[in-house]
Amino acid sequence: MNLGVVILAAGQGTRMRSALPKVLHPLAGRPMLLYALEMARSLSDLPPVLIVGHGAEQVRHIAGDGVTCVEQAERRGTGHAVLQARPVLAGRVDRVLVIYADMPLLRGETLSGLVERQQAGDGPITMLTLVSDDPRGFGRVVRDGQGRVTQIVEEAVATPEQLMIRELNAGVYCFDGEWLWSHVELIPLSLPKREAYLTDLIGMAVAEGLTVEGVLVGDASEVLGINTRVHLAEAEAEMRRRINRRWMEAGVTMIDPAATYVEADVTIGRDTVLWPGTVLRGHTVIGARCRIGPNSLIEDSTVSDRCRVVASVVEGAVMEEGSDVGPFSHLRQGARLEAGAHVGNFGELKNSSLGPGAKMGHFSYVGDTEIGAGANIGAGTVTCNFDGEKKHRTVIGEDAFIGSGTMLVAPVRVGRRAKTGAGAVVTRDVPDEALAYGVPARVQES
Repeated sequence: MNLGVVILAAGQGTRMRSALPKVLHPLAGRPMLLYALEMARSLSDLPPVLIVGHGAEQVRHIAGDGVTCVEQAERRGTGHAVLQARPVLAGRVDRVLVIYADMPLLRGETLSGLVERQQAGDGPITMLTLVSDDPRGFGRVVRDGQGRVTQIVEEAVATPEQLMIRELNAGVYCFDGEWLWSHVELIPLSLPKREAYLTDLIGMAVAEGLTVEGVLVGDASEVLGINTRVHLAEAEAEMRRRINRRWMEAGVTMIDPAATYVEADVTIGRDTVLWPGTVLRGHTVIGARCRIGPNSLIEDSTVSDRCRVVASVVEGAVMEEGSDVGPFSHLRQGARLEAGAHVGNFGELKNSSLGPGAKMGHFSYVGDTEIGAGANIGAGTVTCNFDGEKKHRTVIGEDAFIGSGTMLVAPVRVGRRAKTGAGAVVTRDVPDEALAYGVPARVQES
């Protein structure tokens, strides 16, 4: 069976009150559109057909390659939107699955089950339904005495009796392709906006004596459509619960999952412990047996096995095995702690490497610097890397000892096993095994 997937993403999303197209708002670190595209690719080998409209160029850019984008120049309802996919899919697929880009919580197994039911049945439509006491504006599903779907009644025109119906239309459908393409252009335009709605296909099928099957979704949260910032926050909370549960089942300890925030593209190794207030963002990789938090932010960084991050920020950085940072420190873009390196409290590294076993205990700033293995950076050390126009490099050799309060005015090199005295202002290179002290620093003569 060939399956085509149509993703509706043309709406303006006016209730979001945003300049950003609704389907590009982030959910667990990804634009919500990407969840729909990922789902579509898991169900079919054919490129998904993405119906775009408002913010079309932005949406196309985020969608990337491997997607067939079709613009709905005039937004005239969901039926009109699906009609735009006919030139792409008609005659190529047996079944057509229609989903929304603003339903990022749908699970693959739910949609594959819907497709299988459509394939096994003899009717032209299989639809996803839910039972909920909160209708959220969804249409009511009307069934006959035999349980067959006979009608979808929109909330605005439902009778008081119909408003009591708890089974709702999720708006996700799998169609027989040939039937869909021969009927979608026949949907009547509804007043006052003269729009064509997919729900009218239900009545058309029933009028022809054909079966419309409704498949009840087990978890109503899957079909949470996002139309407002409130809905976005609800979906974020549900997605976070799913992500956290998945990692806990994979061997990660979360002391308080409700206070732990892990985005969708993060990976975490076994036996790592996440303390409350931990936020893991972007393309972050955490190794095994790490201790992260409390109150730590790690973004787009790699943290190897057996590392420790306490109440600190790590962004665009690398921590090699057994290194640690914090509390209250900041590893900025390009920072690298090599195996066993230590950064204590109130330290900051930017575009710098701290060699194996090197230590920077407290109250120091190191920028554009290479620090050798086993070196010790005393409290209050600052690399003066910017002259007002350009950045300059500092090199500190293996086993060097930098005294407290040292200012290293780049470009400068401190040699292997060299030392600087407390409060030194180093403006010239210090040879291997030498001692430099004073303001400006001078090398002690043998």
